Amino acid sequence: MALQEKLERFKKQHERCQATMTSIAASKAAAATQKPSSNGRNPAPAVKFSNDTERLQHINSIRKAPVGAQMKRVIDLLLETRQALTPEQINEACYVDMKANKDVFDNLRKNPKVNYDGQRFSYKSKYGLKDKTELLHLIRKYPEGIAVIDLKDAYPIVMEDLQALKAARQIWLLSNYDSQEDIAYPNDPKVHIKVDDDLKQLFRSIELPRDMIDIEKDLQKNGMKPATNTAKRRSAAQIQGISSKPKPKKKKSEISKRTKLTNAHLPELFQNLNNS
Repeated sequence: MALQEKLERFKKQHERCQATMTSIAASKAAAATQKPSSNGRNPAPAVKFSNDTERLQHINSIRKAPVGAQMKRVIDLLLETRQALTPEQINEACYVDMKANKDVFDNLRKNPKVNYDGQRFSYKSKYGLKDKTELLHLIRKYPEGIAVIDLKDAYPIVMEDLQALKAARQIWLLSNYDSQEDIAYPNDPKVHIKVDDDLKQLFRSIELPRDMIDIEKDLQKNGMKPATNTAKRRSAAQIQGISSKPKPKKKKSEISKRTKLTNAHLPELFQNLNNS
């Protein structure tokens, strides 16, 4: 008897659950068929709880990060966009809330890579360049070379312009052997470069190998790429049957007694003839 009563109660609970689920489904269908709001915009889709939770956790982790990490995030944003942004725009783009974090705000305002005009933050490179013409003009001001690392953030395509100037032989890009950093030098014959006497003497005291192949090997040992490939050139010459040895110069012919003299009024030309 008790079992029968329990079954009856279970059936009633099941019927109530079915009715509740039916009403919920009906309310969702009615909401989907509602007209747009008076402002002409459709209501924003509801954000799933799981996705919203992940986003909030991500924002919270950024704002709890060290000051240096938040500053780097903002500087990377300013470098990428190359735009002047307000603190609100920065917060919206990378979730760094500078209004709520005074340390981040003050340190960014004083950072040498950031410009702050009182309202907006923007990226500040070491050299304010805009194009290839200004880049070349700047390099020509430094006949002793300028580090490429100081130029690479001047404007977005500065590295491509450096390679274009190098290809056009307007500049040289040479590597510093100690730091392995590229240095840009102007390739302008008008530029006067002063070389110390000690460096001249050191250069002249270096004894170079007689064979060009040995010179190329020494360059490679010191981390420099030779401009020539003598081994390849010689092998190609042997395949084509061309001798790689230089041809002996012909002996300059001298005037003999049998030479017809047409410039008799220039006796100094015929001293060898008179003495023979």
